[in-house]
Amino acid sequence: MDVGVENGMFSDALHLSAVSEAGLVLDQFERGLRRLGATHVLLTGLPLPRRPVSKLIVRIVWPDVRTGGHVIDVSGSDPLLAACLAARRPIVVRGGRVDGTEPDTCRKIDGVVASDLLASAGGVATDMIAVPIHDLRPYQGCAVIAGLDLPAGASALAGLQHFCVTAVRRLIKAGRLDGSRPGDLSERERHVLQLTAIGKTAAEIADLLAISQRTVHAHLQNASDKMNASNKTHTVVEALRYGQIGL
Repeated sequence: MDVGVENGMFSDALHLSAVSEAGLVLDQFERGLRRLGATHVLLTGLPLPRRPVSKLIVRIVWPDVRTGGHVIDVSGSDPLLAACLAARRPIVVRGGRVDGTEPDTCRKIDGVVASDLLASAGGVATDMIAVPIHDLRPYQGCAVIAGLDLPAGASALAGLQHFCVTAVRRLIKAGRLDGSRPGDLSERERHVLQLTAIGKTAAEIADLLAISQRTVHAHLQNASDKMNASNKTHTVVEALRYGQIGL
């Protein structure tokens, strides 16, 4: 079954790669996920620290089984988003627990079962799969589906991830998405932090950029505030995690 699902997803992705209009991409994206058994669909960017998700949501079709209404927004502190930020492969939730995860990621996503998205989709009675999307730097996002008995073997997840990345790639090409987010570091803040990450001192950075050490420290402080970090090392770590700088 998983091999069939994988082949179906790769075939869907091939058809999707020929679509150029953003609205049609989203429609085909949703239909492909519903064929897997998804009753709930979310495609969103991942927010920077202390920032809302609302402006980054691309599509959300999320009936709230608790109220009979629909979820139209997601909390920026939802543990599922934090899990997607840390993971590189799909996260599977079955029976209210996370399984099939990478060992070094598992510690970071224990709290995902407290996600309001999971609760609103049916809680422990519902399967959920979250697909982190980090392949298209600087864009960071995730696709999330929920439903009953979703296929979640290795082959199915590989096909699903390829399908989701293809959809986001088409949306970027169509101009529907870009890598910018509220709270992004400025170009100069990134440059200063990049140099800090490779071991340059404030004095060395000041000489390289022909600015004062006071300005270097100001850029580092601004970056720290945006990343909600407690010190210079933490700022570098968070900037790497959120795709603001690279090594």
